[in-house]
Amino acid sequence: MEIYAVKINGLDHPMGFDFEHLLCSWKVRNNKGKKQTRAKIQVAKDEKMSEVIWEKEGGLNSLGTVIEFSMKPYTRYYFQITVHSDVGEESKSDVLYFETAKLEDPWTAKWLGVRGEDTHPEFRKNFSIKKEIKSARLYICGLGIFETYLGGKKVGNDLLAPFINDYEEHYQYCTYDVTELLDTENEWMVLLGDGWYRGHFGLGEPTHYERPLALIAELHIWYTDGTTETICTDESWQYRKSFTTLSDIYNGEIQDYGNWQAETWKEPVLIEAPGKLCARYSPALHDMEHLPVKEVIHTPAGETVLDFGQNFAGHVVCTQPIPQGITMALEFGEILQEGNFYHENYRHAESRFTYVSDGVPREIKPRFTFFGFRYVKVSGLEQVDASCFEGRAIYSEMDQIGFIKTGNPKINQLFSNSLWGLKSNFVDMPTDCPQRDERLGWTGDAQVFCTTAGYHMDTRAFYHKFLRDLRSDQKRNHGGAAIYLPNAFPGLTAGIWSDVAAFMPKMLYDYYGSKEELAVNYPLMKDWVDYVYRQDCSRGKKNLYDFGFQFGDWLALDGATEQSTFGRTDNGYVCSMYYWASTRYVADAAEALGLAEVSEYADRAEDIKEAILSEYFTSSGRLAVDTQTGYLVALKFGIYKDKQKVIDGLKNRMKQDLNRLKGGFVGSTMMNCVLAENGMVDKAYDLLLYEGFPGWLYAVNLGATTIWERWNSVLPDGTISGTQMNSLNHYSYGSVVEFLYRYAAGIVPTAPGFKKARIAPCPEIRLGHMECSYDSVSGKYVSNWRIEDDGSLSFYIEIPFGCEAEVILPEQESKILEAGSYDFHIRTDKDYRALYSADTPYERLFADERAVEILKKYVPEIYYGTNRKDQEAMNKCLNDSKTRAALFRNPTENFDKAIGELRDIRA
Repeated sequence: MEIYAVKINGLDHPMGFDFEHLLCSWKVRNNKGKKQTRAKIQVAKDEKMSEVIWEKEGGLNSLGTVIEFSMKPYTRYYFQITVHSDVGEESKSDVLYFETAKLEDPWTAKWLGVRGEDTHPEFRKNFSIKKEIKSARLYICGLGIFETYLGGKKVGNDLLAPFINDYEEHYQYCTYDVTELLDTENEWMVLLGDGWYRGHFGLGEPTHYERPLALIAELHIWYTDGTTETICTDESWQYRKSFTTLSDIYNGEIQDYGNWQAETWKEPVLIEAPGKLCARYSPALHDMEHLPVKEVIHTPAGETVLDFGQNFAGHVVCTQPIPQGITMALEFGEILQEGNFYHENYRHAESRFTYVSDGVPREIKPRFTFFGFRYVKVSGLEQVDASCFEGRAIYSEMDQIGFIKTGNPKINQLFSNSLWGLKSNFVDMPTDCPQRDERLGWTGDAQVFCTTAGYHMDTRAFYHKFLRDLRSDQKRNHGGAAIYLPNAFPGLTAGIWSDVAAFMPKMLYDYYGSKEELAVNYPLMKDWVDYVYRQDCSRGKKNLYDFGFQFGDWLALDGATEQSTFGRTDNGYVCSMYYWASTRYVADAAEALGLAEVSEYADRAEDIKEAILSEYFTSSGRLAVDTQTGYLVALKFGIYKDKQKVIDGLKNRMKQDLNRLKGGFVGSTMMNCVLAENGMVDKAYDLLLYEGFPGWLYAVNLGATTIWERWNSVLPDGTISGTQMNSLNHYSYGSVVEFLYRYAAGIVPTAPGFKKARIAPCPEIRLGHMECSYDSVSGKYVSNWRIEDDGSLSFYIEIPFGCEAEVILPEQESKILEAGSYDFHIRTDKDYRALYSADTPYERLFADERAVEILKKYVPEIYYGTNRKDQEAMNKCLNDSKTRAALFRNPTENFDKAIGELRDIRA
């Protein structure tokens, strides 16, 4: 038995973090027993665990047990977990640690600034050490972005520190162990760049947070003789302009070593504190993956372009020697047009890195910005050595916990696209896109994708940070939850977007099971629905959220044109549905936390439901909002008078829409899961596997390596469809991968933190087979299936230690199974090998020569008489035509024969 994945608040050995509580979680594997009978946590002063200062033993919760004792600042604490199983096994974890920062200890350092004309300074402090060092820690905040060096070596592996902050409220400071970086004589350097805090950032304005560059730092040294020393930022420091002349999140960076003349060191300016300091709560942000150049392209326009083969967020590192005086420019783009470099869809973001060489060999890379790209145009070099260029993917440190591989390469690519969309847009906050002049923490995108993200990655620490920033902003806006962070439009809210305040905490509780985290987020949830409630009461209390600005079903295809931003679904209807859901989630959270206000919010939710039913449903139970999204949200949230009428309405609407996606950020992101949940898994697969426009595989077929913002971001001929709002790395529509986890593999939580689950896989021959593992906070679930050549189905299922699952296999009775691994081999009445049925659209049949021969044989008038350019005709099926067999002068028996032989076609 092995204990693994021991975390504090979802992090590995956190150093100097600001936590509302310390929550320790762990998992168990390689076990013989089924469950934990007791466990113990011990905290000690030393790594040998000989000086235990706190312990807790008994029926501890592996999802998260609170560590509670009086902690001192500047202190590393060691801890260890012991677990006992029901068959007598005992296992101890490795000895791990967490470390406090300053806590409430006041700062003795002073804030340093620069004179108005100076930008991108480098600060310096030289100092000597005469004693033997026991340990040393650096506590530092540099605004907007800092990098710090001791003895010429970079401190820590963080990038873009101190990350994204609620600049109206506080700034994070970082803690680093610098024990091994100190020597007898030391030079301490700090470089500052603009970042989000000071550079171009936001919509429609040059900057929302233009404030002075600032630095504060304390270096604490503990000596072996028991004495201590603190070296602080103060008047003794010096600064001068650095080799960086420009840095900007959107526009890029210029490093001018060639023309840089080392200025005389100046005295810094002592400034007032620009805001409050708090210990960091952002997870580590650094280069997580290295990508080699896949191809060097010499374009028709005479450009040299590096293709990394993958769209991602990060930067490029160059180690090629560059002669003195030569200027190298790197420009970043997502797509080529007519074989040439292109990035007009970045709008005003210049997205360029410029390096002027002094001839000194070094690792060349930006320090204060990042880019979203696949292609890099290299200018200024006579020769480009591709082996000297490497892409570095930057995203917040998270464990990938979800893995899917099928027998369909295009679905595997779609999975990869969704995952890379997450990686590219999880740069300290969930952004909409990583490349253009936006890169904002849009809450609508975060809301629709958060459940998918919870399957892909362990997102609890990342989303904790995001929700903390959202709550900080909310407090200034009377409960209103922002449409994006950092918030440049205080007071502007919108349904679906602002509902992230309730939806994301619910997801975190469902997936990670922490009541402590739920309690932290409960005020955020409650204040948001109270905000809408007060607004509604001020106009007479209609119990609907049909007022104010709304995005609605953003970028739906049923708008005025396919390029319209607003869809046809009534905004008041869909936002009221989300208002009901948020209110219901508050009631559920209150119940989980044992709060007395459960009934208050449950009653409010019921009032909203009744208002929706009265306003948007007819007396006979028909939904008056006749759009795909209208029906989908009704089914998702369970609000209807007659469920079957809503299902029939959706089927009819889909038929009128030629079984093509019409929804936007709301409808299309939930479409497949809602269909599967309501007995239409075959339709869900048809939409997933459709290779034309609009569909997920349309982009795959055009070479996409991430998810696009629009269904038609790129036209079939490879031409980009527009430049004003057309990101090729936008994760929202990647939410479809939730369907693969939840229904194709069938892994669904039925108790908080996946302590209980339902495993109900849905095999599909067009996927061939499924291999899915999900290493939940409770341990790893596995759901694999394969359709055998003889038509039987094979399943392999794993349930982790301490968990149980209801396993539902096709045409079988459900079983409740405990921890362990299980093989099943079954036969069903349904032949899962069949590719086609009576309901298969002609568009699919005409693409298969075997099907074509059958149609020619039995129903030639169908094959020869169907207009290939008529989408409505191509979307019909033999069942449709059979009802009108007389019109074709063909007996229905021939249709039956054709259907029978089509069902015999195998993959």
